[in-house]
Amino acid sequence: MTEFQILRTSQALYLTVVTKDRLPIFKTNSLKNVVCAALNEARTSGGFFIFAYVIMFDHLHLITNQPNSSAEILRYVKGIAARRIIDFLKQNNFTSSSAKLQHPEWKRNHKYSVWQQEKNVLSIFSENVFMQKVNYIHLNPVRAELERHAIDYRWSSARCWQRCPLDDEPLMVDVDRIRWRYGRSPKAITDESEGQDLPHIRRRSRF
Repeated sequence: MTEFQILRTSQALYLTVVTKDRLPIFKTNSLKNVVCAALNEARTSGGFFIFAYVIMFDHLHLITNQPNSSAEILRYVKGIAARRIIDFLKQNNFTSSSAKLQHPEWKRNHKYSVWQQEKNVLSIFSENVFMQKVNYIHLNPVRAELERHAIDYRWSSARCWQRCPLDDEPLMVDVDRIRWRYGRSPKAITDESEGQDLPHIRRRSRF
């Protein structure tokens, strides 16, 4: 894959992945870093692009392309991330946290469940809707009152879109792979005052 254009015949996917019982699994920076590394691994293994993302305490949003089915992309994202999260909790003896993710064994001897089971996927066919979702993703931490400006929240792609990535950016995204209709990307917003009134994100219990 070298380039992607948003068309009816070449759609992007807006994915929302929610933790089991809305547990704030990603409240610690260490686990956010684990998820960023897992997303990069999933992107490489699954052969898809990641155009935008944010990791919140109990969910994450992604925008990807769709070289395969949405179910296949979710399988890579959820499967690899879940394995890396469980491994991290076990290796660091976070027994109380890992216990909250346990459940009766399923058919394939799965002992832990990191994610809710529902499939939350929206197909994107236009650049306007694409940018609405990019801006919504980047404003999540601002609406949650975690930061005043989107680019100040470490675990999102906001800086990549503003062309000011950190030297140690947690996850670089594939924005430069997009071929825009008029030759350049629309403006991405970084402050709540620039965007529409978005639903407030409620805080969750401790993990």
